[in-house]
Amino acid sequence: MTTQTSAPDTPGARKADAPTGLIPLPEKAARALALGGSVLTIVSTFLAWTWTAEFPGDLTVYGYPGGLQVLVLIGAIVATLFALSSYGVRGLGWLAPSGPDAALKFATLATFATSWYTILSISTELGGLVNLEPGGFLVAAGSLVALAGALALPFQRPEPEPIDPDDSGWEKFKHGAAHQWETIKAVFSAGAPRPVRALPAYAEILIIVAILALGLTVFTYGIGTEYDEQFIGFLITAGLGFAALNKAGLIAHASQITSRHQSITTTGAFVAAALFPFTQTDDQYATLGVYILIFATVALGLNIVVGLAGLLDLGYVAFLGVGAYAAALVSGSPSSPFDVHFPFWAAVLVGAAASLVFGVLIGAPTLRLRGDYLAIVTLGFGEIFRITANNLDGTSGPDITNGSNGVSSIPNLDVLGFDFGAQHDMGGYTIGRFANYFFLMLIITAIVVLVFRRSGNSRIGRAWVAIREDETAALAMGINGFRVKLIAFAVGASLAGLAGTVQAHVTYTVTPEQYLFAGAIPPNSAFLLAAVVLGGMGTISGPLIGAALLYLIPNKLQFLGNYQLFAFGVALILLMRFRPEGLIPNRRRQLEFHEDAEAPTLLTKAGA
Repeated sequence: MTTQTSAPDTPGARKADAPTGLIPLPEKAARALALGGSVLTIVSTFLAWTWTAEFPGDLTVYGYPGGLQVLVLIGAIVATLFALSSYGVRGLGWLAPSGPDAALKFATLATFATSWYTILSISTELGGLVNLEPGGFLVAAGSLVALAGALALPFQRPEPEPIDPDDSGWEKFKHGAAHQWETIKAVFSAGAPRPVRALPAYAEILIIVAILALGLTVFTYGIGTEYDEQFIGFLITAGLGFAALNKAGLIAHASQITSRHQSITTTGAFVAAALFPFTQTDDQYATLGVYILIFATVALGLNIVVGLAGLLDLGYVAFLGVGAYAAALVSGSPSSPFDVHFPFWAAVLVGAAASLVFGVLIGAPTLRLRGDYLAIVTLGFGEIFRITANNLDGTSGPDITNGSNGVSSIPNLDVLGFDFGAQHDMGGYTIGRFANYFFLMLIITAIVVLVFRRSGNSRIGRAWVAIREDETAALAMGINGFRVKLIAFAVGASLAGLAGTVQAHVTYTVTPEQYLFAGAIPPNSAFLLAAVVLGGMGTISGPLIGAALLYLIPNKLQFLGNYQLFAFGVALILLMRFRPEGLIPNRRRQLEFHEDAEAPTLLTKAGA
């Protein structure tokens, strides 16, 4: 990598032969430290880190990593591979199409952060450094050495902007802070992407299978973490590890491969998801799985309204409630004033149709508004629905929803003799109640994905995108903006109602408090919108991944108590700061959120 130096007459100029890393070390020594420290960290995971099993995860075993040691081992192996790739080891060039240095820095940072978090937790919970075994000291030293070596690698330094001598002290401070921030970004920036040789179709399909298997493994590990310290370590390793793979260029390369085989990728993703219940021994984590699917399906429906049509809807969770209440009232519940018990297919149609009608009734008078005005109206609709459902208790209004008590004792589904509330044996595996509903919700998610894809690629989908980009220009080209937006509103509402029918039977009870604008646990309108924005507006996989993260993380952070939402908010701010286009962005938004200097590379990707 070429090194950029300051001009000789610039204050604070560097000599041409001076080291350019954050730590003044020769490049060969820096690479040796990064590699040696990573190998040392791998060795440390097979040693005991503490003498007592009181710290969760049993870190007292020699010769076998456990608990947080597994995460450190994975991070150290990845860092070692990137370090070997930086040496030009034959056969590892594919590991970093964009260059290994930036990826190595993030990999060593992930290992260092997880290692030192574990060591500090042991010292804090058990009462001092005296509780550490030799392996604990070794991992602390090895991860620190590896990080120091990675930070000592050369990088292209940004030129400081000239400072006006007439500027105030505050202006000079802002200039200096801005330059320091640009320097930090340059430390972890990747080089120019290297061309990647095209692979045969069968090889790319095998890569897709490996990616899906890795995704299932990571999700299963994250959802199955048994204690708080392990989940925090998982977040650290997974977050920084994803950044390392992204800087290496592997994420972009994988995106190109999956985009060339979209049908295979989509089918494989649903097959991998269907395997999830078979990885569980009971319904404890299958419960989280079915709620994640409900949340993700509703987020994907909202993505039609927000991501494709560009309509800011802050009361979307109300459509989920309409579908849930409609299905609950015809489910045969003793709390329902209607003495009917519809079969599931009829309850699904009732829930989806009720949400569709409400979507049209709300959209018809309000969709002539734009921007913030539309957002305020939809926010009001969400609150009106909740308050109305709360008042239809026979006292403040007609006895329909049973007020704050809701519709309770909703019976389990029975479809063609298959009781979703009973356990079933499949291939030697016992599938419980929530696993049954997981499979049902997976089928509904597949239907919603199909509707989203077909709609997005259709004439009406292109009209939605045109309205989103520039409504005035779209109207000038002959698009009926009101009709197009109303269709988006109606389709999104019906998809939310479809998911609501399953939610009513999964939760047994439907109450108004489940459909708030904001709350500690999703689904609610704020979390649904955050899932769409965080995952990637206008994409299929983005909201699904965003919803999974936004449901799983608050569930696992409940031990933080009153600080739960604070920590969650900080995480969202960091994600939006460093990846504003979303985790899985579409190509247009990826171009919008990057500087002009990066446009040629991204345009090449967009044309692939």
